[in-house]
Amino acid sequence: MGDTESDAAAVERLHSIRQSIDNIDAAVIHMLAERFKFTQQVGALKAEHGLPPADPEREREQIQRLRALAEESHLDPAFAEKFLNFIIAEVIHHHERLATESGK
Repeated sequence: MGDTESDAAAVERLHSIRQSIDNIDAAVIHMLAERFKFTQQVGALKAEHGLPPADPEREREQIQRLRALAEESHLDPAFAEKFLNFIIAEVIHHHERLATESGK
């Protein structure tokens, strides 16, 4: 097998791997959209009943749970925690906005 054939095979393999990554990225975005649909429902319920936008105990439990899942999946738990903290911050921001809009 010559270098040109090897290079072409490598490029084709690279394209295939990147297509898999693109498919997973699309699935992640769709899953995040679904997750935020539910967190919006939580935020509306909290706002309606005057509950606080943040729930530190729930957040701690979720971080512990997802760190464990990350370890089981051979994903860096610190990365998983950073990712979840980003999502939690965005959810709390949405909940605060809903609370302000509801006036409670």
